[in-house]
Amino acid sequence: MKRFFCLFLICSFMVTACSNIRGNADYLSNLDENNCPYEKFIVVDVFDFSANYQGIQSGWFGEVVRKKFNMELNIISPNITRGGETLFDVRVAAGNLGDLIICKGVNGQLQDLVNAGLLYNMEEDLKGKGILRYQTAIENLNNTVAQEGVYAIPSQVSVNGPNVPSEGIEPVYGPYIRWDLYKQLGYPEINSIEDLLPVLKQMQECCPIAENGAKTYGFSFFRDWDDNMMNAVKQPCCMYGYDEYGVVLAKADGSDYQSIIDNDSVYVRMLNFYYEANQLGLIDPKSVSQNYEQCFEKYRAGEIFFSPWPWLGKSAYNTITNVEQGKGFMVAPVKDMQIYSYGCYPYGNQDSIIAVGSQTQDPERLVDFIDWLYSDEGIMMNGASLLGAAAGPEGLAWEMREDGPYLTEFGKEALLNGGQIEVPEEYGGGTWESGTSQLNYKAVVQCEKSTEGYYYYYELWDSVRELDRSPLVNDWREKMDADNTMEYLVSAD
Repeated sequence: MKRFFCLFLICSFMVTACSNIRGNADYLSNLDENNCPYEKFIVVDVFDFSANYQGIQSGWFGEVVRKKFNMELNIISPNITRGGETLFDVRVAAGNLGDLIICKGVNGQLQDLVNAGLLYNMEEDLKGKGILRYQTAIENLNNTVAQEGVYAIPSQVSVNGPNVPSEGIEPVYGPYIRWDLYKQLGYPEINSIEDLLPVLKQMQECCPIAENGAKTYGFSFFRDWDDNMMNAVKQPCCMYGYDEYGVVLAKADGSDYQSIIDNDSVYVRMLNFYYEANQLGLIDPKSVSQNYEQCFEKYRAGEIFFSPWPWLGKSAYNTITNVEQGKGFMVAPVKDMQIYSYGCYPYGNQDSIIAVGSQTQDPERLVDFIDWLYSDEGIMMNGASLLGAAAGPEGLAWEMREDGPYLTEFGKEALLNGGQIEVPEEYGGGTWESGTSQLNYKAVVQCEKSTEGYYYYYELWDSVRELDRSPLVNDWREKMDADNTMEYLVSAD
């Protein structure tokens, strides 16, 4: 029925922070400017191709960065500004792409940035730092550059082997549907993705209006990530074992390569799929103009019934309140799917890299910041959000006990109930969700463990898995005969 493909593998960078203060449960409240080794305050321009936010990083993560590094992150996002390539070209022409740069490092792009003199050589500043434990991954990326030095660091690293799925209990891609409505319909059989259309239409008919009074739809898209392919069309291709390389779709096991314009390509199949969905009135008409945040809010309000990722539908809608009422998104049993997994890879993900700009006023500080992002503390902070993420500040959102990490009562509300809880002022104020890192940069894979042996991602903690006994999850487990999505995908024939 389903096999779980592993190809693009992503290996480990669990780097020790240069000023590691992990273990102090109240470290955020104890931090102040007097303890910070950096005297001059700076604003760091972060040119970030991955970000879905533009402006100054605020909230609790912004407070951590300010207190530890005496700096603010000003995020510049091509996703938000639109015309991203034009913005990129203008800044390149000006000779200053940014102080901190998060971008692609494949297909000669890293070499182009080095040739243009836009990247700082970090080699001398990295000496003696914990990040050099992963020198093999660093060298593999930088060996793609003709000039000697260290110009960038790859993302999503892991110590695990290539046959280990890089995700936690949820894959990156999957057919997530409103399980409560699927149950209401009597769990109709779904042999292929095309079979989802009549199911979603029936969901729309039995629930035509969301609780906020808005009309419901099967699908809603956003424009932010459209690039060489339409993002909404490419995502279901990954549910059949393909991912993008330029304008080619490659199968995870290397057995097939398709031009997206081939008549029999899976990409064209998904175009036809959405054409039929639109004919049925299942596609949100605002999809052509809305951004990610607007789309996310529609999922939060229960207006949309299908999600191609768990971190969209589940993180927005599966609050404690909803799942206790049996409502929420769970993966659907689509029989012919072959879900794509990147797996774990000793060289990390070179499609997303982080670097220091050559014109920054304090490159050593930014190298320290990158080093911190790969430390136990940095991963827990930068990787914190909602579903499938790290847990954030110790002492606020989680605590270590004799038998492992546990979420605090605040952490349960912040991480499991929609993220709208107010953060104490000493931690930066605002809501938990608004204060999470806006870098959208993953230093390590979801299945990675800390230097102390616990998973960074809270959903993999035994203490959290024991909490997940809601009517929604219990019904899914009984129907699918599996404890979680990953177990189902790996064990299915």
